[in-house]
Amino acid sequence: VDTIAADESFSQVDFGGRLMKVNTEVRSFGPLSKGKGFHLAFQDLGACMSLLAVRVFYKKCPSVVQNFAFFPETLTGAESTSLVIARGSCIPNAEEVDVPIKLYCNGDGEWMVPIGSCSCKAGFEPDNGNVCRVMQSAVVEVLLCRSTIEAATLCGCRNGYYRGDMDKAEDVCTSVPSAPRNVVSVVNQTSVMVEWHPPRDIGHREDLSYNVLCRRCHSNERRACQPCDDSVAFIPGKQGLKETMVEISKLRAHTSYTFEIQAVNGVSNKSPYPAQQLSINITTNQAAPSVVPIMHQVSSTSRSFSLSWPPPEQPNGIILDYEILYFDKSLSSSLNSSMVQSKIPNVVLEGLRPGTGYVVQVRARTVAGYGAYSKEMLFQTLTDDEYKKRQLKESVYGDKLQQYNAGGEVTMRPDMFSGPTPTVTFPTMSDGHSSPGVKIYIDPFTYEDPNEAVREFAKEIDPSCVKIEEVIGSGEFGEVYKGRLKPVGKKEITVAIKTLKVGFSERQRRDFLSEASIMGQFDQPNIIRLEGVVTKSRPTMIITEFMENGALDSFLRQNDGQFPVIQLVGMLRGIAYLAEMSYVHRDLAARNILVNSNLVCKVSDFGLSRYLEEDTSDPTYTSSLGGKIPVRWTAPEAIAYRKFTSASDVWSYGIVTWEVMAYGERPYWDMSNQDVINAIEQDFRLPAPMDCPVVLHQLMLDCWQKDRNSRPKFPDLVSMLDKMIRNPASLKTGTNNIPPAPSHHPLLDRGAPDLSSVSSVEDWLAALKMTQYRDSFLGSGFTSLPLVTDITAEDLQRIGVALAGHQKKILTSVQSMRHNIDDQSPTESV
Repeated sequence: VDTIAADESFSQVDFGGRLMKVNTEVRSFGPLSKGKGFHLAFQDLGACMSLLAVRVFYKKCPSVVQNFAFFPETLTGAESTSLVIARGSCIPNAEEVDVPIKLYCNGDGEWMVPIGSCSCKAGFEPDNGNVCRVMQSAVVEVLLCRSTIEAATLCGCRNGYYRGDMDKAEDVCTSVPSAPRNVVSVVNQTSVMVEWHPPRDIGHREDLSYNVLCRRCHSNERRACQPCDDSVAFIPGKQGLKETMVEISKLRAHTSYTFEIQAVNGVSNKSPYPAQQLSINITTNQAAPSVVPIMHQVSSTSRSFSLSWPPPEQPNGIILDYEILYFDKSLSSSLNSSMVQSKIPNVVLEGLRPGTGYVVQVRARTVAGYGAYSKEMLFQTLTDDEYKKRQLKESVYGDKLQQYNAGGEVTMRPDMFSGPTPTVTFPTMSDGHSSPGVKIYIDPFTYEDPNEAVREFAKEIDPSCVKIEEVIGSGEFGEVYKGRLKPVGKKEITVAIKTLKVGFSERQRRDFLSEASIMGQFDQPNIIRLEGVVTKSRPTMIITEFMENGALDSFLRQNDGQFPVIQLVGMLRGIAYLAEMSYVHRDLAARNILVNSNLVCKVSDFGLSRYLEEDTSDPTYTSSLGGKIPVRWTAPEAIAYRKFTSASDVWSYGIVTWEVMAYGERPYWDMSNQDVINAIEQDFRLPAPMDCPVVLHQLMLDCWQKDRNSRPKFPDLVSMLDKMIRNPASLKTGTNNIPPAPSHHPLLDRGAPDLSSVSSVEDWLAALKMTQYRDSFLGSGFTSLPLVTDITAEDLQRIGVALAGHQKKILTSVQSMRHNIDDQSPTESV
C-alpha cells in the first residue's frame, strides 16, 4: 500500500502511562475486490521507529431528518470522490412537495446536495424543523365545525355566507351588504347630485363600494325605461364608488330618469341574487341646447357664401333661432366680428371681401337661452377671377347646379337664394364624404405655455397602460419602440412609442411634445393617428398607431413593383387635408410617409425642430438661412427665401410621386445638394422613371413649375390623379421604357419643345405633353394648327383647361407658332 517513515514532527502523548513522542499516519486504500475479507501485513525495514498501534475503520453518513424527510445511515463510496445516493421518505404527517427526495453521501461521510422536499400536511405545523404537529387553530376549527376529520382546516360556509376571491381558506365567511339608505337628489337643469347613507349591514367586511345604474324613461311608466347612453357623465364614476355621492350630468332636458344605487362588497359576485339597491326617480329641467357639431359650406361667390349645419345633438327643447358670429381671419380677433341671426339651420353671409378666409361660429337658442358657440371653422370666398370663371362655366352649360373644382362640390348660384331657402345637398368630396368647414390649425408655439397646447390637443395616457416591447428605430429626440397599449375598458392594440432621451433640456422637451400638439389636431385616414402622450412620468412618450411596413422609401426599395399606384391618391388626400387646415408640412418625402399592413399610406413626422436646430449631421438637410432644409424635396423659393407655403408642399409631393414610380431611388441620384440647386435654377427637372406613364410624369412636372402660382392646388391634384386611376388605359400608354444612364443621370430640360416637326394638333399637344386635352381641342373645333394659333385664354377656359400652369404653357407655345408663321411669310420686294 505505502512505505511509511517517521516524520520530523512528533507530538508528546501519554501512551499506556508512559509519555512518548509519537505521530499518526493515515492511509486509505481500495476499492477492495469482492471476497470474505482482507489481510494487513507490516514489514520493518530497519527504520529507527516502533509501530505502537493499528486501527482499521471505514466512513459512513449518519441517519438524518432534513426538509421533513428521513434519510437512513449510508456508507460512503469506494473512492474518496464517490457520491452515494440515499433515498428519503417523508416524516409522519408530512407529504411530498418536490420529488424525487434524495441526498448525496460524499467520501468524508458528509451529506450534501439535497434534492426534493416534504412539508407538513394541512392541519399540521412544523415543530423545531423536524416534526409536524397538529395546529392549535385547527383544533379550534374542528370544534367549531363539529368535524370528525382530524386537523380539518376548512369549514364550508352556511347558506348566505361566502368567501371572496382574495380571502384565505382559514378566513371567516361573510355576507353581502344590505341596500343603501336615505337617498336624496338635487336637480340642476340637466344634471343631478345624488347622495345616500351607507347600508345598515355591511356584511362583516371592509371592502364596501357602490355602483350607480342609470335608466332613461320615455313616459310615466317606469317599465318603459332603457339604459342611458354613453354620453351621460358620472363624477367621480359610476362603479366602485367609495363615497356616498355622485354627480350625474349631460342628461336630456325635460326627461325622466331612474337611478339605482347598489351596495356591493367582495362576496357580492358569489351570491346568486342581485345586489341590494335603492332607486330614486327624477325629472330634469329645461336647459340650453348643446353645441352645433359642424358646419358645411353650400356655395360661395366673391362677396358671399352660404352655410348649413345640422341641429344640436341635444336641443333640449324647441330651437327658436341661431346666432352666427364671423370675422375676417386676417384680423385675428373676434373683437372685429359681425353677427347675424337665422330662424333655420342655414344662412347666407354677404358683404364679404373676395378671396378672404372668414372664421365662423354658430350657437342655438331655446327658451332656456343660448347654448355654447361651436368650434371656430374657416370658410373662404372666391377671388374675382375664380368667380368670373364660374360664371363663364354657367353661361356655357346653363345649369343652376354644377360641379365645382375637382372635389365634386355641389354649389348654387346666388340668385337661387332670393326666395325661401331650398333644400340643399351638402358638398361632397370626390371620395363621397361630406366636406365640412375646415378647422383652423393652431400653432402650438403661439401658446404662452406650450404644455397647455399638449393638454388641449393630446390625451394623457396612464403609463401603466403602456408596454414597451422592442426598439424599432431612433429619432431625433430618442428611441422609437414597438409596444402595446391597453386602455381601460378597450381592446389592446399595437402602437409605436417615441421616447425623449435622458438629459433633455426644457426646449427639447417642448419641441418633442409639439409634434403631439400638431398631430392631435388632425383626424383623417391618411394622417398618422395620435393615441396620446405620457408627460407626467419618465420617460416622456408620444404614442401613435403602429405602421407595420415602416417608411415608404425603404418599403419601395424592398418591394420593387409591388406598390399600387392607387395609394398615391390616398396619400394625396392626407396632404390635401393638411393644406385645407392651413398647415404646411415642409418635409414631405417618402421617408416621412408610413405604410401599414394593408399598404395604406399615411403622412407622418410633424416635428419642426429640424428647421430650428443647426447641430444635425444628416446630409439630407442642408443649412439655409439659419435652418435645415431637405434640398432634394424642397421648392426653389423655399430654399432661397425660406418661403414655405402649400405650393412648396405641392413641389415636394411631385418628388414623392417620382420616388414611388422609381421605387425608392434617391432623387437626383448622387448629385451634390449644390448641383441640385443649380440644375433646378436652370429649369432642369427629373426625367420620367422607367415604365412611368407620361400623364403621371406630366403631373410631376406641373408640381415642379418654377412659378409657385402656376403649380396646381391640392384639390386639383386629387381630381387629376383620381381620374387617372379611374381610367387605367391612361396609365398604360406612353410609358418611358428607357432607364436613365447610370453614369450621368441626365436631367430633363424644361425649355420650349421643338415644334419644327409638328404637323397636327395631336402632334403639337404630344410635344407639349398635354395629350389629355386632345378630345377637348378637337371637340371644340380646333382641328388644325392655323386654328390653334388664334386660341385665347378665354377659349382655353371654355374647353376645360383650368390649370393656370397648363394655360400658360399652351399660350406660350401658341405665341411661338405665331412668330414662326410670321417669319416664314413671303416679303414684298421694293
